[in-house]
Amino acid sequence: MPPLTSTLLLIVAAAAAGWIDAVIGGGGLILIPVLMSVTGLPAASVLATNKVAAVTGTASAAVTLVRRVGMPKMTLAFAAAAFAASAGGAMAVSLISDSIVRPAIIILLLAVGTFVALRPQFGAAGGERVETGRRKALALVAAAVIGLYDGIFGPGTGMFLIMAFTAIFAQSFLESSAMAKVVNTATNLGALTVFIIGGYVVWPLAITLALANVAGAQLGARTVLKGGSRLVRYALLALVVVLSTKLLFDEFS
Repeated sequence: MPPLTSTLLLIVAAAAAGWIDAVIGGGGLILIPVLMSVTGLPAASVLATNKVAAVTGTASAAVTLVRRVGMPKMTLAFAAAAFAASAGGAMAVSLISDSIVRPAIIILLLAVGTFVALRPQFGAAGGERVETGRRKALALVAAAVIGLYDGIFGPGTGMFLIMAFTAIFAQSFLESSAMAKVVNTATNLGALTVFIIGGYVVWPLAITLALANVAGAQLGARTVLKGGSRLVRYALLALVVVLSTKLLFDEFS
């Protein structure tokens, strides 16, 4: 374990990351850099330890949201596909260069942000959810593709899941958020399984951060329920800006 002051900083970062993950996703943008700067752990151990915190926090937020919003039965099938794809992505991560992934994600993020900004009715509460066999199949593919992305790269997974489920099923951001938390839990578990087998997790630190992450995630889940689809929309747009800025900085620095 790091010194007390460093541990306290990590706990605060983990709680903040849990809140952000519960609201929209992207908590790793806070916790991973702090882990890297404070602990001096190898990159694989940083990612593995972060995944322990992320999976517990996201799972707790998923339980809270599903209890209030509900969950279509097919969500578990989407989660299973995402789990397998994420594990495959984590195993293949060394084969894919960030120089290829990062520009593609920047373009996708900007497209998502532009679409949401120009379509204020997209993801708004109200309207009847559309669920057909073709849409379910498309959502299954989307969950697998996004799960693969989470295993390889990661930032914004929750946001991409919310966008995909909202677009495919013509439902509100709030309904999609509940589904996304369940599937995002599975993507985290898929990658974490690979990290555990590889022995990369620093367990004493991971458990401490997981407890803090759960506390933040519970607060975040309640924030989402109180703010509804409008809050998720604003959080999504904010995350697009933050992620795009970070990726552009990494690309050209």
